[in-house]
Amino acid sequence: MKLTRTANRSLRTFHTAILIVALSVAGFGQMGGSLPPEKTTAVYGQNIHYIEAGEGPAVILLHGLGGTKEHWGANFAALASKYHVYALDQLGFGHSDKPLTDYKIATWTDFLQGFMQSQNIPKATVVGNSLGGWIALDFTATHPEMVDKLVLVDAAGLAGEIPIDLLHPSSMAAWRTLLELIFYDKKIVTDDVVRQAFTDRLRNNDGYTIERTLAGFARPQFEDDKLKSIHAPTLVVWGRNDGLISVDHAEKFGSGIPGAEVVVFEQCGHVPQIEKPEEFNRALLEFLGK
Repeated sequence: MKLTRTANRSLRTFHTAILIVALSVAGFGQMGGSLPPEKTTAVYGQNIHYIEAGEGPAVILLHGLGGTKEHWGANFAALASKYHVYALDQLGFGHSDKPLTDYKIATWTDFLQGFMQSQNIPKATVVGNSLGGWIALDFTATHPEMVDKLVLVDAAGLAGEIPIDLLHPSSMAAWRTLLELIFYDKKIVTDDVVRQAFTDRLRNNDGYTIERTLAGFARPQFEDDKLKSIHAPTLVVWGRNDGLISVDHAEKFGSGIPGAEVVVFEQCGHVPQIEKPEEFNRALLEFLGK
């Protein structure tokens, strides 16, 4: 089933949302909420930082390459009103430990399992954006008994062209190029936003993680052959104007995973949870409530 949804949003809301992708906690506060206190748990001897809130079935949010838990700032409160929601700084990113190791999809899959065990979560809905979607998909294929539902948001993981040379920006100009691929509305990629993104990347010190991750893309880690083995109810969410991973991949996920639903947002790029937060939250809550 494929649904196409459109909505008009004010420029002010767009600016608030773009600040989240630049890792601005203040941006989340401007949207009428505050992040829960950050917590830490040990997984395989590494400190994993996360936030949690709410009661009910567990929902785990996985950010993409170079991201942090704050990338779900516009969605966290809405989900926590009905579910027990966790957002992680995955190994190698954000405030979590960054060991000098090769970062493979299987690495993060193991750490997701370890995190769930550390929190006594036997089963959860796993929601992943971009690289996080790849991890969520691999985790579902590897540990189907631990996944209630699967949500893929502009997910990586299928064979195809991804502009790898653009995914590790190390200058202001490179950051502008990347952000203009990520977001549909190029006007919101302001000088301040580019500067903030560049500054936060340096502060987070995740360059080694990204370098080793991108090096691993040359290895056969793709999930194409695993799609038919996914039996968890699956929602695929995509931005029609994703400049990093074509919307064609949404159709591939939708046709490859038995029974998968596909929602495509018009005038939206690579991060619908940020660029179309109200519509994203509505679609996700509707799916989770089925």
